[in-house]
Amino acid sequence: MDTYECIITKLDIREYSAQDVPLEIRQRILEAARSTGTGLNTQHWKFILVEKKDNLKKLSEDSTSGSWIAGANFAIIVLTNPKYKFHLIDAGRVLQNMQLTAWNYGIVSGLFTGVIEEKLRSDFKIPKEMHISTIIGFGYPLRMLTGKRKNRKSINEFVYYENYGISNLI
Repeated sequence: MDTYECIITKLDIREYSAQDVPLEIRQRILEAARSTGTGLNTQHWKFILVEKKDNLKKLSEDSTSGSWIAGANFAIIVLTNPKYKFHLIDAGRVLQNMQLTAWNYGIVSGLFTGVIEEKLRSDFKIPKEMHISTIIGFGYPLRMLTGKRKNRKSINEFVYYENYGISNLI
């Protein structure tokens, strides 16, 4: 898929079919994560791959906003090192690369950030020095996607030309 088309059509989906995502695609998603740039090339992030249904259920119970993840085929917990001021930027970069790689193969994804921290740390043995940046669920969509159209504001509503408030860009 063309990169621009992938970005323009990608949707966040939180309902998944029971169909398993092939190991090769999972590995490509993780390879996309590994290949993502980081500030100062620190490569400080860590990823916890969660595949077992009982662990996906635990993950949903450790969330304030992600009970839907119990139905995912797999999930990835993204951890970053907060000693780097740019760690959340790096989390966003790696998240986007994983989601776009998945979308390229017809795999949908959704994310949540609302966690019950102590429970999540305990259940998945996450050390205190790592920041729980986001959790992404992946799988095939439960329903056929049609249109892939997004409801977005016009570019003139948020892009300014040279100075804030001048929106005659396009």
